[in-house]
Amino acid sequence: MIAEAVRRSPLADYTDRFAALSTATDGALSIRELPFVSQVDLRADPKDSDLMQRLATAIGFALPIVPNTVTSREDRRALWLAPDEWLVVGPDGQQGAIERELRNGLNSAFGSIVDVSANRTVIEIRGGKARDLLAHCVPIDLDARVFSAGRCAQTLLVKAHVIIECRDESGLILYVRASLATYAADWLLDALTE
Repeated sequence: MIAEAVRRSPLADYTDRFAALSTATDGALSIRELPFVSQVDLRADPKDSDLMQRLATAIGFALPIVPNTVTSREDRRALWLAPDEWLVVGPDGQQGAIERELRNGLNSAFGSIVDVSANRTVIEIRGGKARDLLAHCVPIDLDARVFSAGRCAQTLLVKAHVIIECRDESGLILYVRASLATYAADWLLDALTE
């Protein structure tokens, strides 16, 4: 008998708890895991304009060069992490395609491309109280005037390192290490009771 590989997301056991939250708040607040998001870490020299143009052509949109911003096209996004580092994300199963596109863009220039899809899971928090909920757990200013759509930040959710992305006025995305996903989910659910 051969064992069949089963892919299981870090927060698979939280599906019912997240659904109960949405029901209890009449949909005013919802949390859900977006499992298996393709995530590729890219490091390259942003001062090399030819390289940046090749990368933009390869993936179909320009990488953000303004700190803590996000650029996107269709179902792919690039989050600025550092002056020479980006997290390029896409739907499940696209990590190989993203890697190939970025390698074509690098075209033997100095850089680094690493599939980090298994490193983090993604938690989506939606609703009018999403920012208030996260304000209990993170030390950064999430006011919509400062942290608006197209912004991202690396911070701590209590003691867990996370990346927060603002997709729109009522939707925030957390990229959290898989090993700390249950810790983060428990904190979010506990913060609701306060």
